[in-house]
Amino acid sequence: MKKLAAVIPLTLALVAPLGAHGTDTLVEFKGGIGVQPVLNVVGPVNTDGTFPNVSRNIVRGVNPAGPWRIGALRAEIDTNGRIQVKGRGLLLAAGNRIGTNGDQRVFATLICEPAAPFVERSSAFTGVALEPNGDFEIDDVLDSIPTSCPSPVLLIRTASNGTWFAAGIQQVDKED
Repeated sequence: MKKLAAVIPLTLALVAPLGAHGTDTLVEFKGGIGVQPVLNVVGPVNTDGTFPNVSRNIVRGVNPAGPWRIGALRAEIDTNGRIQVKGRGLLLAAGNRIGTNGDQRVFATLICEPAAPFVERSSAFTGVALEPNGDFEIDDVLDSIPTSCPSPVLLIRTASNGTWFAAGIQQVDKED
């Protein structure tokens, strides 16, 4: 009986890590880019300082909000669809409410297709509230996860109308 009592903890110690690694990482993001709503300006400037021809910064069919800035972003999406995102400092970058969270709620969308038609795989559209300093955490499950994601884009979007605030920077190396 004493041998069995000694073997059980050893067996559990060896088997437990196998269960923890039952899912694989599909894609990771480290760092973020805040939205700049204007992609480019074409043509002359009007006399009042406005621009007659402006291209919006639409990413894979998703309209921009903006401008917003983000201080830091880390995200991991597993092959089972679990998404974990930690964002820091998602704040307005212009206007009278500059430096505030704009009383926003955010959700995350993963798009894997490099060309249309794009499939949006999103966390709950109700989103999570931004803290006063712009920090947020998303822990959810995405539907319809593909077996590979050849051209991943992660967008952080507003729950109010679905426009995007920030994009993740894909982590391609595992140095840290």
